[in-house]
Amino acid sequence: MEPFGTPEGAKMNIWGLLKNILPYVMPYRGLVAVTLVLTLVGSLMAQVNAVVLDRAVDSINALIQAPDGFSWGAAVRILTVISIILLGKEVVGALVTFFQRYYGERMRILVSRDLSLRVVERILSFRMAFFSSEGNETGRLQSRIDRGIMSLSNTVNNFFIEILPLFTSAVLALVLMFAANFYVGLVALCIIPIYFYVTYIQASRMKGGRRSIFGGHQAVSQGILNIIESMNVIKSFNRERIEADRQAGLQRTMTDLQLGLRKQSYMFNGLKSFLEQIGTVLIIILTAYLVLTGYPGMTIGKIMYHVMLFANVSAPIRQLHRIYDDMNDALIYAEGFFGILKADEEVEPTGSHHPDEVKGDFELSHVDFTYPGGTKALTEVSMRIESGKITAFVGLSGAGKTTIVNLLDKFFNPDSGSISLDGVELSQWDTRWLREHIGLVLQKNHIFDGTIEENIRYGNPDATHDDVVWAARQAFLYDQVADLPDGFNTSALQLSGGQQQRVAIARMFIKNPPIIFLDEPTASLDAIATEQIKASIDAIKQGRTVIIISHNIGQIIDADQIYVLEHGRVVQQGKPEEVYRQGGLYKDIFDASARSMNVDKIADTMAGT
Repeated sequence: MEPFGTPEGAKMNIWGLLKNILPYVMPYRGLVAVTLVLTLVGSLMAQVNAVVLDRAVDSINALIQAPDGFSWGAAVRILTVISIILLGKEVVGALVTFFQRYYGERMRILVSRDLSLRVVERILSFRMAFFSSEGNETGRLQSRIDRGIMSLSNTVNNFFIEILPLFTSAVLALVLMFAANFYVGLVALCIIPIYFYVTYIQASRMKGGRRSIFGGHQAVSQGILNIIESMNVIKSFNRERIEADRQAGLQRTMTDLQLGLRKQSYMFNGLKSFLEQIGTVLIIILTAYLVLTGYPGMTIGKIMYHVMLFANVSAPIRQLHRIYDDMNDALIYAEGFFGILKADEEVEPTGSHHPDEVKGDFELSHVDFTYPGGTKALTEVSMRIESGKITAFVGLSGAGKTTIVNLLDKFFNPDSGSISLDGVELSQWDTRWLREHIGLVLQKNHIFDGTIEENIRYGNPDATHDDVVWAARQAFLYDQVADLPDGFNTSALQLSGGQQQRVAIARMFIKNPPIIFLDEPTASLDAIATEQIKASIDAIKQGRTVIIISHNIGQIIDADQIYVLEHGRVVQQGKPEEVYRQGGLYKDIFDASARSMNVDKIADTMAGT
């Protein structure tokens, strides 16, 4: 299996990452200020042990070598002072660490929330073509968002809780080393760029692997989602082993990538640990040499002083490989995440036209359309859909019927040609205003995680309970809901497929729009329910513009005008009876539907009763 692909989006460096995160951090500048103050205090506390040890060693050494001899009283005083300082430092340090981590974590959680809200608002503004494009499948998109938010919020956490305190402490320690002895400070300073260079080489060589792993996470997420959504098909064909093997292949590829990356990481980390130890050895040797040669200001205490200060200098180095790994992960995930936030070309276009009255007179002229994946759906389609009348689209599967509805609802824009509504180009219409005046019932409608009442009220958030009951009655759903223990408070996900379809139809009734699009509205209903719903739909059709797609000839034959489509082209049009007399595709579909229903036997059966 080939390595996974890399995510879309502009390549990002650390500065670009921080620049993109900054707008989400700035609203909490108060927390930033408090965290910075606590960081400075904590960094000062981190140097106390080295200073105390330096003074303690020299004081004890002087006490031992005192001309008057050793004094336990003086020793107790020294130990008491050391204990008070060190214990006091620990108390202050614990308080500082607590508040620093609390405020840092608070900032991380708030930034994570803002990022989540922002990306949700963003994807809601995108045109449908974005979600149909390769790489934007549900599982992949969810992985980009989830891992992007997680890595970016962790970056905020790393910066204010890990990186900033460590590097502030390192700078202070380095200043103290230079203040004590220039040469010792210089040795400590020289080790740092070497270590950073090794870390930079490590990151550069591992970046490709990180990108592949990112793509792997998306592929695995999409694969699991596909399994869940297709479970009934998988089980009906006994294809569990095939799906498990497919997932195993993805996981094996991921495992190989992860192990290879870890192996490379551990090799570099071992080299960096060796460099750190070299620095410690050089500090000890140099300080000991200066003490032995009687260099001014160099005492025995300075050996431990410099070693402990160098430990503070090297602390960021010890943590750098882990933090740098997290930062590089954030760079990879941020590319995909901010790619979504900055996809301005994907924002759904809208106009400003919103008249007080929408009649529903559509006209398509020489319309061509190709889906983002490259599938040609419509070619030179021209038609007139008159307001207040019923227009039916007829054709075999894949003829382009649903595509036209998608264009009329501005889910997609035509590649060429024009579409107008009430004499105004559809592109000039305010998209939200247009959709407020269109009712759409699909063959398979989405039911939200909520009660039946909430799902019906989705058609009109301002509707009252009485309105919901009325809509349920119109959709012949009320009696079934009334029999449920919790009535309209029952979870809509517990309903059968046919009942969920009625919920979708009830949404359309409660919305009460002047334009109605019906795409196989009774496909999942039984015969009696179909007759009931047809009666309700017939009632609501009056005085509205209705477009219906159906393989049910009983619904098609009621249309005022039909358009027959084949391979994305209009091949016949006119009144149903006129088109039938023309012969051709419509007659073939009509006759086949009649035969499939055994119309002759049905007629004989009814005649014999």
